[in-house]
Amino acid sequence: MEQDNALNKLLEGVRRFRREVYPKNRERYEQAAMQPQRPHTLVITCADSRIDPELLTQSGPGDIFVTRNIGNLVPAYGMMLGGVSSVIEYAVVALEVSQIVVCGHTDCGAMKGLLHREKLTSMPTVNAWLQNAEAALSVVEARNAFANESQKLEELIEENVLLQLNHLRTHPSVAGRMAQGKLGVYGWVYDIGKGFVNMHEVATNKFVPIGEA
Repeated sequence: MEQDNALNKLLEGVRRFRREVYPKNRERYEQAAMQPQRPHTLVITCADSRIDPELLTQSGPGDIFVTRNIGNLVPAYGMMLGGVSSVIEYAVVALEVSQIVVCGHTDCGAMKGLLHREKLTSMPTVNAWLQNAEAALSVVEARNAFANESQKLEELIEENVLLQLNHLRTHPSVAGRMAQGKLGVYGWVYDIGKGFVNMHEVATNKFVPIGEA
């Protein structure tokens, strides 16, 4: 019964798209179908179902190239060559995106798992995947070993984004384009409940809210 309800929700969503959304944007969809994709940005974000990168950035068909995984992680080049690395390489080399955004978020289950690895015994694959974020945890614990759980999680979410940016720069395609001044990389943290995004500011090494301007 629960499975049927879930499927019905999806089917009704498709019907509503065809009935209400597509007709209003027909020209844009037809144009997108006739031209090669040319997204301006690669967004690397979490697989968390509460995040909608297209909605968050108000992007339409062909605007952004998106890859999602548990914890918005980017394995350092050569560590785990696979889906994430392939997406990065394709976005930078073939699609020539001009920027990459690594977007973390509040209440991240992956970061909670990193804080309590004992709870991941039934998920060995997830546990192994989180090794790509272990250095972020080390930094947070070394800097403030006595922080409460909520504060530690908040700091870990931000530190993890910074770590993944560092991992990103180890990818040859990224390093080359950055050296040419043709690619920028940025770190964001999306606050799900409050609806705003904090962006890492290099000058101050802090995450600051993206303003209304």
